[in-house]
Amino acid sequence: MFNVSREFAPPFSLIAPYFWLGSLFFLIAGATLPFMDFPTTHQAIGLVAWAHLFLLGFVMMIIFGAMAQLVPVVLEVGHFSVDFYYLIWPILSLGTIGMVIGFIASPGLLPYGGLLVLTAMLIFLTETLLTLRRVERMSLTIKTVAVTNLFLLLGIGVGFMMALGIGVGAAVDIPRWLGAHVVLVLGGYVTLTIMGMSLVLLPMFGLSHGFDERPIERSFTIMTGAVASYLAATIIDLSMIRWLALAAMFIAQGLYLYQIWLIYKTRARKENDIWFKSMVFGYGSLLVALILALLGWIIPQADRLPLAAGWFLILGFFTFLITGHLYKIIPFLVWFERYSPLVGKKKVPMLADMVPVKMADYQFIFTAGGVVLGGLGLIVQSETCFKAGGSFIAAGALFLVMSVRYMMNFGKEENDNG
Repeated sequence: MFNVSREFAPPFSLIAPYFWLGSLFFLIAGATLPFMDFPTTHQAIGLVAWAHLFLLGFVMMIIFGAMAQLVPVVLEVGHFSVDFYYLIWPILSLGTIGMVIGFIASPGLLPYGGLLVLTAMLIFLTETLLTLRRVERMSLTIKTVAVTNLFLLLGIGVGFMMALGIGVGAAVDIPRWLGAHVVLVLGGYVTLTIMGMSLVLLPMFGLSHGFDERPIERSFTIMTGAVASYLAATIIDLSMIRWLALAAMFIAQGLYLYQIWLIYKTRARKENDIWFKSMVFGYGSLLVALILALLGWIIPQADRLPLAAGWFLILGFFTFLITGHLYKIIPFLVWFERYSPLVGKKKVPMLADMVPVKMADYQFIFTAGGVVLGGLGLIVQSETCFKAGGSFIAAGALFLVMSVRYMMNFGKEENDNG
């Protein structure tokens, strides 16, 4: 399991709000899906507002919470100042809410919400970069942390610039910069972060070893170059370079999926628990997203396919990679906080005992069903099918909140009573 010493491990009280708030934002985002106007373009204002609610409130919130714990594991050094993490979640929460309200009701709030989000990101980036200065040995995962943080800074900067354009009328070519914002944040930060962390977490949880790491090394190099090239092409406004950069991203993700297959083939742990099922569905969704995006690219008339590709990427790949790992990370953190001091003194639970299996299964079934239904609705342009999928995702999100609550409160009363 994690190689964490008490000297480096942040207190559980620091990390808990990220997982609580992240799961609650997921529930709110899921609950709004059935009532959202059917999206026919990725620029629909309702879809843009929902995407920021989901990506900032759920995806970024959970990633930041996980990074608070994983940074010492990956970098093998302590945080520069772990107290910075007490500031990030309230600022990010307020900024997310402000941006969502700004998109759907009051554009004048956008710059203020964007400024709060930018502040939260800068605090996270500053702490991470100061921590990176302590690192003595550079591995692929450590390089990933450095590169992704740079892309996040650039992506949020571009986003804040567009928020000024919408909110106060600053001279910003929003259609031109929107693609760069999406590529930098989703491709340069979220996807590359998942790639780097998966090289640590998947072998750890699947007990895989002895696999070839060259595919992911090449994938990382190609993906990094592609994201940087896309940004450069946006700055100088060269559409051909942007298309070539997108093609390179397809190649990078293909290599990444091949790496995941190599890790899967060498795994020693064969149990098909909620984590494994989530990984299978998540990577299956990534494959579907790549196929849909490619078809939408080569068939200009199929303009609905890129939107469906984004759906499977965000609701399928990102979501299940995150939720699946929550069922591993939260039990460990709770066990480490409440039971590790008791080892050798009294009987302590196994990590598997701390997972609510039935609730986790319901969360998987409803969320997976919602992703499939919603994606199908986008492909065939069926509003009924899409909203049915949204209802399923809302139910899955409710079971996730219940599961997170169960895992985080496990043994709390017993521990409090001494």
